[in-house]
Amino acid sequence: MTALLDVVLPVFIVLGAGYLAVWRGLFTYSGVDGLMIFTQKFAIPCLLFSAISGLDLGRSFDWRLLLSYYGGSASVFTLGILGARLIFGRSLPDSIAIGFVAMFANTVLLGLPITERAYGPEALVTNYAIVAIHAAFCYILGITTMEVATAHGRTLLRLLGTVAKAVFSNALMIGVLLGFAANLGNLTLPAVVTEAIDLMIRAALPAALFGLGGVLYRYRREGDVKVIAFVCGLSLLVHPAITYGLGQGIIGLPADQARGAVLTAAMAPGVNAYLFANMYGAAQRVAASSVLIGTALTVLTASVWILILP
Repeated sequence: MTALLDVVLPVFIVLGAGYLAVWRGLFTYSGVDGLMIFTQKFAIPCLLFSAISGLDLGRSFDWRLLLSYYGGSASVFTLGILGARLIFGRSLPDSIAIGFVAMFANTVLLGLPITERAYGPEALVTNYAIVAIHAAFCYILGITTMEVATAHGRTLLRLLGTVAKAVFSNALMIGVLLGFAANLGNLTLPAVVTEAIDLMIRAALPAALFGLGGVLYRYRREGDVKVIAFVCGLSLLVHPAITYGLGQGIIGLPADQARGAVLTAAMAPGVNAYLFANMYGAAQRVAASSVLIGTALTVLTASVWILILP
């Protein structure tokens, strides 16, 4: 177990340094905001562009991989809605937001560095295939469900516009789409541009982890303990368990892809989960606290999943 913690803990030490820096007033909120803008709108899109532009698309986008991961995503989204509505008596908008929080794993800021430390850089091919459609899948499912459930004379055109705006204004999705365009078009960038992108990539994950720690300082736990525990259980245990069952037990996903999919599914809810809740003014306290507590719990749960996986 100590060896497993050696894999996971460095990621959370960097994250914790960001949390501590903001807590002790060594790093300002405005500094955190600037750092997160840099990482999420520039550095990480460069990382995704570079990764996807160089992928072997035929080998990377295995339907079994995507079905295993996103079958788990859709399942916990549904379970989150039903549990919030039937067990905890939350309103329908709150229930949908809670389902979204359970579904939206932190595939980039946590999933990439933990997978790389656990299985090496070559294992990230699986992660990039998942990340490539993650935001689009989650936003399309979440926004469509919310808009349909709360529709009051909204037209189909307005619904499509809302979904498209959320997906295509996301910088990560822009990086992904440009990566696909470069890959399919066999685009070769000038060496000087490639080197500049590489410089951005090197800063992406460490800076993002430090910034995420600062962001989490704002999400102090408040109330709704049972609902938060429910969300964290779905996110950290049920999602990876369903992904594992589908991949290994039903459709025969290769072991290397299965472990990448399961470990990615085992990540805590990402900050975008809170942004979704804030967009609709629904279950914001649950979303913020689930991101914070789930991230802390990932230290242990990710270690356990690494122990279980082949």
